[in-house]
Amino acid sequence: MTRVLVVDDDFMVARLHSSVVARQPGFELAGVAKTGAEALRAARETRPDLVLLDVYLPDMTGLDVLKRLREPGMPPVDVIIISAARDLDTLRRAMHGGVFQYLVKPFEIDSLRDRLSEYARHRATITNLEDVSQADIDRVFRTRATTQESLPKNISAETMVLISDALSAAGPEGLSATDAAEATGLSRSSTRRYLDHLVDTGVAMMRPRYGAAGRPERRYHPVGLP
Repeated sequence: MTRVLVVDDDFMVARLHSSVVARQPGFELAGVAKTGAEALRAARETRPDLVLLDVYLPDMTGLDVLKRLREPGMPPVDVIIISAARDLDTLRRAMHGGVFQYLVKPFEIDSLRDRLSEYARHRATITNLEDVSQADIDRVFRTRATTQESLPKNISAETMVLISDALSAAGPEGLSATDAAEATGLSRSSTRRYLDHLVDTGVAMMRPRYGAAGRPERRYHPVGLP
């Protein structure tokens, strides 16, 4: 199980994020903190694997918390920043602090579920590594390069690879957004967004499949397959 510490001074936001964590397969809630001091104390006592960290806290900034989490003697922990802060300086400092992801408020709750799923795959990749190749290193460090730069802001390179693999494995029958969600563990709305992006970029095509009644099902196929 991946243990998560939620840090946010807004009670309702912390409660919502905690609920998402508790319902995410393979995750459990390690604790909730509403201040930076509480977050640091909880990190020492509960030793979470992941911290969902807000930037705006009443006693110190989340970036200050991030810096202190990296000090010698602190337990190793990964961090996903969840904040309304979107200025370039905050983003740079977060990147320098080694955050895994940065999620800007407000956002659809599926975006948080997707980030947790990405983190779970990241941990699984590291756990299963033996003889490390450059390809393994690229996956661990989530190399983006020009691929990520060309993607829309709501599209992740890692998730795009996951959806593309599921589409390729589907064969001539193709797959629906529901099929893709079951294959990847992502939400249906997220897989639909990624599949539509593949159609927009010419990598896939969409064909409606008509049933006995109701609206036709959208089926996605890799370009080049009959």
